[in-house]
Amino acid sequence: MRFYTSQHKFYCGIDLHARTMYLCILTQEGKVVLHRDIKTKPDVFLKTIEPYREDIVVAVECIFTWYWIADLCSQENIPLCWPCAVHESHPWRQGQKRQTGRYKIATLLRGGMMPMAYVYPSEMRSTRDLLRRRNHLARKRAELLAHVQNTNHQYNLPAIEKNLGRKAIAKAWPSGFRTCASKRV
Repeated sequence: MRFYTSQHKFYCGIDLHARTMYLCILTQEGKVVLHRDIKTKPDVFLKTIEPYREDIVVAVECIFTWYWIADLCSQENIPLCWPCAVHESHPWRQGQKRQTGRYKIATLLRGGMMPMAYVYPSEMRSTRDLLRRRNHLARKRAELLAHVQNTNHQYNLPAIEKNLGRKAIAKAWPSGFRTCASKRV
């Protein structure tokens, strides 16, 4: 596992959400210089960190809303560290109050203990997202088809052919079962 170990004057920990982000900026000595909730907008973020921009590194804890801040930090030449072990540093996992998470992110970053994750290049993100969604849908389809097979076995109906497309299911199920199912809807 790779850790971010570069030294900076300021360390910024961010808990990023869809509409808001909570920032905690520490000095190299560990003093809190900013602890604030701001709107999730690029101009607001840049204005907030402006006094510390000379030598700052940013670590972000987020789920799915990170594309814009990764691109912004790249454009603005702000070093960025993505925690890949968010659950270890997340305050909910340790029974602490929510506000301490941003401080902990900045502290781990300052101490060189922040594990780094890979930031996908912007030109590859759409392909990765498409593959992830396709994978999810393929699993969901398999789950639903297994449910159809199990329902077929529950009613001791004749076996459905291997290709479980719409036509095969409609042909395999007896008309009485289809009629019963359509009455419930």
